[in-house]
Amino acid sequence: MTTETLEDFYKQKFDWLPDNLQQNIGHFNVFRIEDCIGPNAKPVTYSRRSFYKISLMCGENIIHYADKSINLSGTSLMFFSPHVPYTFEHLSDDRTGFFCIFTESFFADRFRGGLAELPMFAIGAKPVYALDETQGDYIRGLFLKMAEELNSDYAFKYELIKNYVTEMCYYALKTQPSENVHQHADAKSRITSVFTELLERQFPIETPSQRFNLRSANDFAQRLSVHVNHLNRAIRETTGKTTTDHIAERLLSEAKSLLRHTDWNISEIGYCLGFEEPTHFNNFFKKQTQLTPSTFRNV
Repeated sequence: MTTETLEDFYKQKFDWLPDNLQQNIGHFNVFRIEDCIGPNAKPVTYSRRSFYKISLMCGENIIHYADKSINLSGTSLMFFSPHVPYTFEHLSDDRTGFFCIFTESFFADRFRGGLAELPMFAIGAKPVYALDETQGDYIRGLFLKMAEELNSDYAFKYELIKNYVTEMCYYALKTQPSENVHQHADAKSRITSVFTELLERQFPIETPSQRFNLRSANDFAQRLSVHVNHLNRAIRETTGKTTTDHIAERLLSEAKSLLRHTDWNISEIGYCLGFEEPTHFNNFFKKQTQLTPSTFRNV
């Protein structure tokens, strides 16, 4: 599975590159969706991107996100990080809206822990927020302000744009019930957070030669320098699931993604996910899904 870079994005969409495409100093741009489609527009491929993206989209659409497919209707606000592959299917002719793209370094001085501090960009986050008419108009106004500032000569325009993007993120969170957003400050939650980060750091699997190495609760406990029983207890009390459950769920999610969106053979997929023998991978996958990998791939 390839990763689309900013250079790829501009060449495919517009056949040109902006002058300020240096990712080390940060990059931001905003577009109208209708300006990026036409009779010669190339389809959006299922892949990861090297940049973040926020989209406001209207109409009937399907988003394929990681191993899930989500039906969209009406006005939707979507948040995408470089960690998760995605693509769209447009089911209606009403393809209007906006999107902006930006690099991690664009926000380097704003979030101490990086953009993953924002709940919508965290691993396992909900990527889609359904908006009513009033909410859609509000977000549309923020996109228009970003576009206006981007084309201005104002010396601090990028600081204003960062404010608009941050406001958009928190406004989206405000549309959801407050119990969906919470933080834990206790030691058990911190251990769980570090465990999750270590687990996700092994993904995405981008080549058949890449390997998933931390495969057991004991592997993670040794890396975290804690007793495995302490790790298991902290994760269970914080999430309601065992350490093994989390590892198996993440392995299964990546396995489904690789089976659907690569042409690697099943032995290669099993090997890069840490299964020494194809039968071990088959047994794991069938236990989780009641399907063999080959059956899942052909469904």
